[in-house]
Amino acid sequence: MRRVLLLSVTVLVTLFAGLVNLRLYSPSPLERRADAVAAEAVSRLEYLRGTLDDGAAGEAQGLFPEGYFFSYELYGLSWVNVGLRAPVHRERALREARWALAHVDSDAGRAPFSPDLSPAYGAFYVGWSNWLRGGIVKLSADPAAPERPQLAAETKQLAAALLASPTPFLQSYPGQAWPVDSVVAVASLALAEQVGEGDYANVVGRWLAASDEHRDPATGLLPHRTDPADGRPVEGARATSQVVALRFLAELDPARARKDWTRFRELFASTVPGAPGIREFPRGTSGGGDVDSGPLVFGLSASASAVGLGTAVLFGDQRTASELSGLAEATGLRVADRYLGGLVPIGDTFMVWSLTTTGWVAGGAAVEERPERNWRWPWQLVSVLVVGPLVVLSWRSVRRRRAGAPAEPAGPGEAGGAAPDPSADVAGVPE
Repeated sequence: MRRVLLLSVTVLVTLFAGLVNLRLYSPSPLERRADAVAAEAVSRLEYLRGTLDDGAAGEAQGLFPEGYFFSYELYGLSWVNVGLRAPVHRERALREARWALAHVDSDAGRAPFSPDLSPAYGAFYVGWSNWLRGGIVKLSADPAAPERPQLAAETKQLAAALLASPTPFLQSYPGQAWPVDSVVAVASLALAEQVGEGDYANVVGRWLAASDEHRDPATGLLPHRTDPADGRPVEGARATSQVVALRFLAELDPARARKDWTRFRELFASTVPGAPGIREFPRGTSGGGDVDSGPLVFGLSASASAVGLGTAVLFGDQRTASELSGLAEATGLRVADRYLGGLVPIGDTFMVWSLTTTGWVAGGAAVEERPERNWRWPWQLVSVLVVGPLVVLSWRSVRRRRAGAPAEPAGPGEAGGAAPDPSADVAGVPE
């Protein structure tokens, strides 16, 4: 029995180790055809639609303040990406994205945000919802698309708020401003202009110039959080906001974004062997995880790494995208269309948004490739150290079996070692 158990454990561990090491080489979206990426995404989105129908957005709201909003927002954005990547899915993508927008543009979608801000409901809500609305208009390519009137109205309101603000970073919540939310909002202006809803080039240009004056002095990047009154940085650059800000900055100003992405890689790339994720804080500094970053493991943020994958794709950064794809597939233990057994659907939502990434306005900002590195070797070493001894023990056990030797001494009462009965007569010994 012990021999069978040992052989079973060896086989299972070997298969698991082989699968993990194989997934380390999972191709990034940059290595696959656009239609192939879209086809796989459709299957994942069908799973996510089922979770949304079962209340996943409400569960995500319990995890962080924008959980409900992002569950529908990113679902809709991913469908727009799919439609842009593969026109064969265009009509379905439009239906699903419009369904998602209806939930974003609802009392439940607006619930965490204040209508008393400028613009109403704040930079986060208006920026992200406007970006999805503009994406739907772009995908439809219809001059009479029903989303156009609200896109035009929301964009004018947003532009007016930016022009009237003493700081380039509008508030998302009363008394709280995060530059990343304003980057998304300004990108939605550029998108609205592209689809024919106004001219916002001057507003975008003024904002870019003003935001450069309020950068984090320690890193040269946009800060994580600023004073809502004057835009002064109160918290330096952090990965969870940078990976999003850089993604949208690439839509606004590719040259500026390329420079920032290169700087970001230098400061935030993992230094942990075998874990090419993204640090939450720049090298030389540290801090604890929070609701934005999630728990930090060796200083790495899973959420920043998942979103950073999509940002790397938009920048054409093959090395980074490949490493983050391999790490996600190896550690996420994806089965079918879900990671971690579907325990956290919002995580799958962020991943599918990253995997389907495509440029909407400027089309991305290609950066210089960095040298390739062998980051997988710690995984392979650990696999050998774990699987090797099990294989040796199993092989020795099989050899003993074939040689006729018992795997271990038989005890009293076991086959091949029955204890003598003291009551039995012994032949040839008189009483």
